[in-house]
Parts: sequence; structure tokens; C-alpha cells
Amino acid sequence: MLRQHYALGNQNRIVRLEFRLRYYEIFGKSADEAEKKLSFSQIAALRFADANEFIHLINLALNNGLSADEIKRSIKDWQPDNDRV
Repeated sequence: MLRQHYALGNQNRIVRLEFRLRYYEIFGKSADEAEKKLSFSQIAALRFADANEFIHLINLALNNGLSADEIKRSIKDWQPDNDRV
């Protein structure tokens, strides 16, 4: 059980790092402000969107408080994560 807990914690850290990198690649600036305003579930949901949808959905999440479920339902070009354990 403890090993699984560590693995999930590590994957959550990786999801946050992926979000920061993707945000920087798209917007050319640090994701610190956006990350402070988003919950982990919103960040995790955004990772399934392609680049164009990511821009639109992150703006909706930040400005309109779009929930993680709403983000997932709004994605039209779903990018699966086949590497998550």
C-alpha cells in the first residue's frame, strides 16, 4: 500500500511538472500564477486537451471557474495518457 501511495504521489508531481512545461511552451511565461488558481484536478484534466483546446480551456478554468469534470467534457480532441500507472 505504501509503495502505491509513493507512486501516485510521484505521478502527481510529474503531472504538475508537465503542466508547467506545457504552459511555458504555449505562453512563454511561468505557470506559477495559473497554478495557484487551479486545483490539482483541474490541472490533471487539462492534460487531456490538445494545444489549441488547452489555451481555451485554461482561460475558461481561470476566468470562469470551470471544474475538472467540465474541462473533461469540453475536450473535443481527447489526448489519452497511456503511460500512467
